[in-house]
Amino acid sequence: MKKVQQNIKIVAGNSNNPLAIKISNYLNTPLTKCNVKRFADMEVFVEILENVRGEDVFIIQSTSYPANDHLMELLILIDALKRSSARRITAVIPYFGYARQDRRSSGRTPISAKLIANLITNSGADRVLTIDLHAGQIQGFFDIPTDNLFAAPVIVNDIKNNFDVENVTVVSPDVGGVVRARLIAERIGGSPLAIVDKRRDKPGQSEVMNIIGDVKGRSCILVDDIVDSGGTLCNAASKLLETGAKEVSAYITHGVLSGEAINRIESSNLKNLVVTDSIYNENITNKVKKIKVISIAKLLGEAISRTSSEESVSSLFI
Repeated sequence: MKKVQQNIKIVAGNSNNPLAIKISNYLNTPLTKCNVKRFADMEVFVEILENVRGEDVFIIQSTSYPANDHLMELLILIDALKRSSARRITAVIPYFGYARQDRRSSGRTPISAKLIANLITNSGADRVLTIDLHAGQIQGFFDIPTDNLFAAPVIVNDIKNNFDVENVTVVSPDVGGVVRARLIAERIGGSPLAIVDKRRDKPGQSEVMNIIGDVKGRSCILVDDIVDSGGTLCNAASKLLETGAKEVSAYITHGVLSGEAINRIESSNLKNLVVTDSIYNENITNKVKKIKVISIAKLLGEAISRTSSEESVSSLFI
């Protein structure tokens, strides 16, 4: 627990109150009292119940399911704080929804991640703090300072505590995730790297074609930013075992876990799946023995503390 932070206010929306409480406990700073509720027609209403004039305010709000409701809460919280004369407003978005819509995938489609960035900026946010963006270029979608933190320190610590790293191969589930997987591999002691060669015919469905790299007799750890339907993850685990892997586990930052994901994971060849608490899913994850949740509260709390005191945030990951 840190010393009480002066001139910091922490405001929580409804998306992930348990994480917000953990962050406030780490910073030894109570959550600012506010009402975030719905009118009868489901319009969002926000009322800040404490004085925030001249304060450095951090809003903890993932834009996870229901994504549109939580996004509107975030935007209206920002507006309420701006109109209450907060000195600076930082949107702390552990999971940034719409991040997978970061480019035009075909004709006449939107770039929704850019639209959401514009909405957050124009609502009055002064800066953004998030974790493991699906695509790093989304930082450039914002016209305000944006820190994209990495869950790597938390993931690496858990791997070191639970695996014989001498026998671990870190696996990227696709070519786009190689940089993330390499970072984890280097931090756990220079473990070998493998890549899953897959083909995605349409969203939520993929076919594993080949495994690039030697995984025979190794404990394989799949590393990715998002697990949604779980199809890619389960297919990759099966292919790795067919190729000779000893066992397969997965470490994923954001556990979206939509649709049949839970049943798919529970019946898969995965030994276990580890996700962070960037998305509140305890009503689901507590029912599945294969799923373990690790917390990013300390990491976010430290980043908030350093942001407020104008210290380096990037040094957290050196």
